[in-house]
Amino acid sequence: MILLIPAIEIKDGRCVQMVQGEEGFYYSDDPVQMARLWRQENAKSLHVTDIDGKLTGHLVNVDVIKEMTNSVDIPIELGGGLRTFESVKLAFDLGMYRVLVGSKILDTEDEARKVVSTYGASKVVLGIDAVDGMVVIYGTGEPTGKSAVEIALKGKELGFKRVVYTNVRNDGTFRGVNIDVLRALAEKVGMRVTASGGLGGLHDLLAIQELETVGVDSVIVGRALYENKFSCQGLWRRCEAGKYPFTAKV
Repeated sequence: MILLIPAIEIKDGRCVQMVQGEEGFYYSDDPVQMARLWRQENAKSLHVTDIDGKLTGHLVNVDVIKEMTNSVDIPIELGGGLRTFESVKLAFDLGMYRVLVGSKILDTEDEARKVVSTYGASKVVLGIDAVDGMVVIYGTGEPTGKSAVEIALKGKELGFKRVVYTNVRNDGTFRGVNIDVLRALAEKVGMRVTASGGLGGLHDLLAIQELETVGVDSVIVGRALYENKFSCQGLWRRCEAGKYPFTAKV
C-alpha cells in the first residue's frame, strides 16, 4: 500500500493550505496543535513546509518547527528554503528525521554533494516544483526551461535517491494528479518518487498506488485530509496491519 503523509504548511506562524503557490485556505493558528491532532488521528509521519522559508530562501518559522518536533513522537520531514548545507544542518539540529532540499541547491554541485555525503541519501531528498513535467519557480510559477526529469537526473548524479515531485498547477485544488508525468519521471530517472499536489480523494490515491511498481511509493496529502475526502484512520490502520513502512524508504 502506498504511504500517505499528512502535510502541514506554515505561513506567518499559521497552518495554511497553499493553492497553486499562493495562500488559499487557513486551517489553524497553531501548527503545533495540528501536528498533535494528526498524531492523535494515527498518522505515522508528517511533511512540514515552511512556506515563508520557501519564498525567502531560508527557514523562518524556526520556533514553531522546533516546538513541533518536541510535541510529537513521529518522524517529520521538513522543506522550505533549504538550499545550502548550513540550512540543512539547521533543520537537522531542530530534530528533523528527513530534510527536503530545493532543486536550487543543484546549482552549487559541491554543496549538494556535501549535503548528501554528510547526512546520507535516506535523510536528504530533492524537491521539484513543476507544471506538466517542467520545473517552475515556486511562488511565481516562472518557468525555468528545465524538465523535472533533467533536474532529477542531475540530482541522482550528485547522490540523491528520492524526489518529491509537486504538481504546482493542481496543488490544493482537488484537480487530481498527473499520472502520466509521475510514471514518466519514475521510469526515466530510476529514483524513488513521492507525489504531491492535486490529490482529491481515494480515487487519486488508488491511481498513484498503481505506480508503486515503477517507484512512486508515497504521497503527501494536505487539503484532501483536512477536508475529509477519505478516512485517514482506516488507511493508516491498513498500513499497520500490513507492517508497511511509516516513512518512505530509499
